[in-house]
Amino acid sequence: MKQYLIALDLDGTLLKEDKTISPFTKDVIRRAIDAGHLVVIATGRPYRASRMYYEELNLTTPIVNFNGAFVHHPRQPSWGMRHFPLPLPVVKDIVELGETYRIKNILAEVMDDVYSHEHDDVLLDIIRLGNPTVEIGDLRRSLGKDPTSVLVYTDREHIEQIRSHLSNVYANVLHHRRWNEPWHVIEIIRHGVHKAAGLKQVADYFGIPRERVIAFGDEDNDLEMIDWAGLGVAMGNAIEPLKTVADDVTTTNEEDGIGVYLQDVLGL
Repeated sequence: MKQYLIALDLDGTLLKEDKTISPFTKDVIRRAIDAGHLVVIATGRPYRASRMYYEELNLTTPIVNFNGAFVHHPRQPSWGMRHFPLPLPVVKDIVELGETYRIKNILAEVMDDVYSHEHDDVLLDIIRLGNPTVEIGDLRRSLGKDPTSVLVYTDREHIEQIRSHLSNVYANVLHHRRWNEPWHVIEIIRHGVHKAAGLKQVADYFGIPRERVIAFGDEDNDLEMIDWAGLGVAMGNAIEPLKTVADDVTTTNEEDGIGVYLQDVLGL
């Protein structure tokens, strides 16, 4: 039997809109694992907000968090941590942008610790899953470590201006993406970091060649992973650019897209 490495994005992919995993898809994943295949979660979420799904699936593999900026093995500490944070001086420079652009708040995450420039119920409600330690105060003073990820919360009128500035000034330092409506949030991670890079670390560790990697996703932060995987699969609800680079398209996250596809391709 050829062993495959199966990479699963969470939101909009493995998870239904109610943030649960369907019993059918969960059963197929379990059968894939029992058959000897490896399953790994690759998500933009921090570990604290993905741990429950890792445990629900009873995984025994590393996990890719923060879109590849943090990779570790929850059940095997000796595996080590692969952490690729943003340079702290750059983050402090971004804080200064608040004086030029209408930035409502900036939030930095150092793995599972959260630092918020201002008290902000909107952003804090989003990141409270997993009960992180939260410190509120001027990031230029409170943030003492290179952050894993930064969120810039602004308004509709300024979001593209800020993104343009980031691209022009920090093109070789950071990578940024815009959250979907209604959120006017820019998510920032280190340049060269993405899910494909994180997944490759896991594949190399297990000795799985690229052609035997199956990856599922639905959004722009899945583009590199879907393009890199030997079999990149876009969900039926995926954005069109992802479907364009994908090798195949399955049904939606509400229609057991992962379960249906794996059952067919792996003969489960």
